[in-house]
Amino acid sequence: MDLKLLEELCLSGGPSGFEDEVMGIVMDELKDHSADLNIDVMGNITGFKKGESYTKTKLLLSAHMDEVGFIVNYITDDGFLKFSTIGGISPLVLCGKKVLVGKNKIPGVIGLKPVHLVKQKDECENVPNADELCIDVGAKDREDAENSVNIGDFAVFDSIFQVQGSSIISKALDDRVGCALLVEFIKKKSPFDFFFSFSAQEEIGLRGAKAASYRINPDAAIVLEATTACDILGVKDEKKVCVLGDGPVLTYMDKTTVYSREYLNLANNLAKENKVKVQMKRLVSGGNDSGAIHVSRSGIKTISISLPCRYLHSAFSVIDLEDLKETERLLQLLFEAILR
Repeated sequence: MDLKLLEELCLSGGPSGFEDEVMGIVMDELKDHSADLNIDVMGNITGFKKGESYTKTKLLLSAHMDEVGFIVNYITDDGFLKFSTIGGISPLVLCGKKVLVGKNKIPGVIGLKPVHLVKQKDECENVPNADELCIDVGAKDREDAENSVNIGDFAVFDSIFQVQGSSIISKALDDRVGCALLVEFIKKKSPFDFFFSFSAQEEIGLRGAKAASYRINPDAAIVLEATTACDILGVKDEKKVCVLGDGPVLTYMDKTTVYSREYLNLANNLAKENKVKVQMKRLVSGGNDSGAIHVSRSGIKTISISLPCRYLHSAFSVIDLEDLKETERLLQLLFEAILR
């Protein structure tokens, strides 16, 4: 894996509906590696990779470009920015976090009342919702704020990209890690033809994937994702969902998809035969673009391969480098087995 590419993707700003910066990186990486590279009305990137052999099975590889974030919906007289969340963000990860606002990446911080002024016990214990908070960009008043920010501008967490031991720490690993995997897969020499999509607006309802899968109309799909790992202190084993270091995650069912049992058995057998680490998701939770893809047109046989990721949808997510390598191996094996 090219970690420089992953870093560039993670640190770019692109919540749902504002994927332009991510889109530019992907298009630049793939301009010499794909036929029929296209950006549709929804903002999806789709294309076709010519391989050494044609196969009857029309396979789609998919990852989503968007991340969770915020949208400015009001500017107060004092120059503070009121906002709504884009995608599922817990109020627990908001207070005091640094953000970047708009395409010009204006720095700001999500403000909260200082602890010295919190007098009542229930006020101290209750976590404020997003609509009770605001972004402080250092403006003197509304006019000053409007010099750099407009209603409708997006914001994303201001994060780092850091390799720490066997881990990678960054925002937006969901799903920029899937995008990085897919970019590198497309750039390699392929034994078979395949189609691909980098979808938009996954975090607000799998919207881009609906259009992309309808347009491509594949027979089968592999979705590359990141999924919640809850292998932290105080969580019961059966609630951990998946564990960092135990390999890529295969899912039998989540909130949007019942996955192809044929492909799940195939992936598990391939992993066993080739000594690839793999784990099954332990909880029926969440969802990804498979939810839109597998019901497109007359139905598409679908499987997802996910990276275990701690602290998903926060300013600092964590994945494991060994899981990344094992995911690359499983993807190649499954791809060839489906098309062989």
